[in-house]
Amino acid sequence: MSRLAEFRAAEKALQEQLAQLESLKNDAGLKKEIEFEEKLQGLMKTYGKSLRDIIAILDPNPGKSQPAASAPKQRRARVVKVYQNPHTGELIETKGGNHRGLKAWKEEYGAATVDSWLRG
Repeated sequence: MSRLAEFRAAEKALQEQLAQLESLKNDAGLKKEIEFEEKLQGLMKTYGKSLRDIIAILDPNPGKSQPAASAPKQRRARVVKVYQNPHTGELIETKGGNHRGLKAWKEEYGAATVDSWLRG
């Protein structure tokens, strides 16, 4: 890359970042977050507290307030889907989209067409 092209690319990237910065400056959510942080820092200075002190006050037992991770979440059972090929009358029952016959149909007839063969 030539020095001129490199310069122009860097200049363009800088302009994009400046535009992003301007949009962030006008973001109301960001303004509220900045105001909150400033007020929190002021309170911490007033009372002589550190961030660790604040965390200890708000969450005296870290890790214990979380729900028990020992019980694994159960996945919802997959529903059996039945597809019927109107050309051959053949039925395919599957719980997922990884069925060999279903894949072959989708290659031959197209996914949208095969999805329309789903029996309710």
